[in-house]
Amino acid sequence: MSTLSEQTHVPSLNEPAPKVPASSLVNDILVLTKARLTSMVLVTALIGFLFGWRGPLNWLLLFHTLFGTLLAAAGAAALNQVFESDYDARMRRTKNRPIPTHRISRDSGLFIGIVTSAVGIVYLSLTTNLLAALLAALTIGTYVLVYTPLKRVTTLNTIVGAVPGALPPVIGWAAARGDASIESWLLFTILFLWQMPHFLAIAWLYRDDYRRAGFRMLSSQDTECRLTGRLALLYSMGLTSVSLLPFALGLTSFWYVPVALVTGVAFSVVAFVFALHGTERAARRLFLMSICYLPVTLGCLVLARA
Repeated sequence: MSTLSEQTHVPSLNEPAPKVPASSLVNDILVLTKARLTSMVLVTALIGFLFGWRGPLNWLLLFHTLFGTLLAAAGAAALNQVFESDYDARMRRTKNRPIPTHRISRDSGLFIGIVTSAVGIVYLSLTTNLLAALLAALTIGTYVLVYTPLKRVTTLNTIVGAVPGALPPVIGWAAARGDASIESWLLFTILFLWQMPHFLAIAWLYRDDYRRAGFRMLSSQDTECRLTGRLALLYSMGLTSVSLLPFALGLTSFWYVPVALVTGVAFSVVAFVFALHGTERAARRLFLMSICYLPVTLGCLVLARA
């Protein structure tokens, strides 16, 4: 990607936010709370809840779990954008977000993030259980206070960021069971390993953007994609192996195995092509494969539970 022109105007973040129509404000709030990412958080929390639940489904408890998780995830996303607004303004893919363009002021974003996060934690504690609420608080804390600043310090930020990204199914399990047993951490491990090739592909596609903003991403330093590609392949192979553990531990029926093998091998093959060629096309295919892998494999995991 070519660098931005030096003449590109980046407005000061101290300027007041302009008035916008209500429809635009709703859209900006959806962008501020990263609606797509939040929806994926809800899917993984749902998987954790359904995998842990036994007996007739308690629809009300499921609603409380998802709604509380929705609030917590949306609040964390808003706080992330508040703290990274200066850096978002430098990146081509994020410069049009509502805070850098002053459609939403930084103070308003901070208010939305804090209130939504706090309400989500309290809501979970009152409607599900304290453990689920504490796990939600841990997710917000590690995402906003640890992962977000580390992006400007070390390339290990991707590994750290995968931790809060893998906690939602544990929240779902805790809400359903009232504990966080080994099965829930198995879901955590699957999601943790899945995130690595997923985010490595994104980091490679937007490596120039990240470098321009001052984020310490592996792809910005690994100019030939040697380490980035090898790590993506290593994590995808590890994911394939770990994804078979639910059957080995007697948590699923046998028909889950061929599904996990097919999706895992396909994921690894695409990661191998990415490691071999290191092109943007290969990175985009790896990203798309990761999006396909997760709902298919985790959906079968729930349907085939013992």
